[in-house]
Amino acid sequence: MAEAAAREALTARQIPQMSLSSESNPLTAPMPSLDSLRPADRAIKRFAVEGNAITVTGGTGGLGLNAARALLDHGVSGLSLFDILPAMEAVEALRLEYPSAKIITKAVDVRDDQAIDAAVLQTAQELGSVDILLCFAGIVGTTHAAETSAANWKRVLDVNTTGSWLCAQSVGRHMIKQATGGSIVFTASISAHRVNFPQPQVAYNVSKGAILQLKSSLAAEWGRYGIRVNSISPGYMDTILNEGDGLEPARKIWRDRNPLGRMGQPAELTGPVVLLCSAAGKYINGADIIVDGELFKLCTCLI
Repeated sequence: MAEAAAREALTARQIPQMSLSSESNPLTAPMPSLDSLRPADRAIKRFAVEGNAITVTGGTGGLGLNAARALLDHGVSGLSLFDILPAMEAVEALRLEYPSAKIITKAVDVRDDQAIDAAVLQTAQELGSVDILLCFAGIVGTTHAAETSAANWKRVLDVNTTGSWLCAQSVGRHMIKQATGGSIVFTASISAHRVNFPQPQVAYNVSKGAILQLKSSLAAEWGRYGIRVNSISPGYMDTILNEGDGLEPARKIWRDRNPLGRMGQPAELTGPVVLLCSAAGKYINGADIIVDGELFKLCTCLI
């Protein structure tokens, strides 16, 4: 009894009291009815993405740029692209394509918590708010477990897992202070669900499995603030990470074992991203959406 009372007292001190179920709370209230709108307007409003977004961690890479373009298509008014070395040619193309949106860039190494905090603060000051966070940065290593060095192990986890956490923590703190809610979307992987074949990639698999627990933990803890935290788990996507002559034998295996007979295209991740960031996804929290062409025959446990 004493332990239970102590836990309750600690919780009361540490966690601000906010009803998780109150429909009068603007952060957690249901989506307003769209019945009064015309069908075409209902369709647009249902998947409208409002506010300002940070497409972080690989923001000017293939997946990040496709997601950024999709958010702009659906109404995002401001966009901040974080990358260790922003591809300014691609950014300028976005600015020409979406002249009404404010698009800025920040050079950020996702392993640097102070640089992340500074970039998030600058983004909020320049755009007015931070309402959406997308995490796309990731690196992979295909080294046999017995030959994986401690340095390589740490590098993969530092970028893929700790980098995502640091970005989410910084943005989450700002969203809590704003008191306007928000949406955070992590990039997990099919590698978070099953062991890949034929390549050995223990560090990558562990880093992505951790993303699922990170997503679920933050969804449970931050839902009271109206912050929804979800993830997407892509299968083998036709991006720079999966290119190169040396990977062609593996690419053939990935294609042949996929029921759809091909790898995914970066644009095919934008539908789930828009869903999770729009009004249509307002009651989705703690979810992981697998986008892999149903790779059950491919990602098998190596036992």
